[in-house]
Amino acid sequence: MQLPVKTPQQNYTTLEDIRLRKEQLAADLRNDSDKFSKQWNQLFVPRKESTKGEWIAGIIANGVTAVDTFLLVRKLFKNYSHLFHKK
Repeated sequence: MQLPVKTPQQNYTTLEDIRLRKEQLAADLRNDSDKFSKQWNQLFVPRKESTKGEWIAGIIANGVTAVDTFLLVRKLFKNYSHLFHKK
């Protein structure tokens, strides 16, 4: 996804210019919305695990992630717990 590029301020002299710009912006928003919807839906497509080996590998990967998260949280609380104590 690209960030919007700043364009120089345009001077609109007629209502027709404003209407055309409004229609263009609405079309751009629809296109962006469609792109966003497609990408969002791709995030939640269930993956098929075809073999038992892939299933076990997934369990191990999730376990390692959970342990890593636990250790990170523990380390952060150990180093920054003084921020949460009441004085």
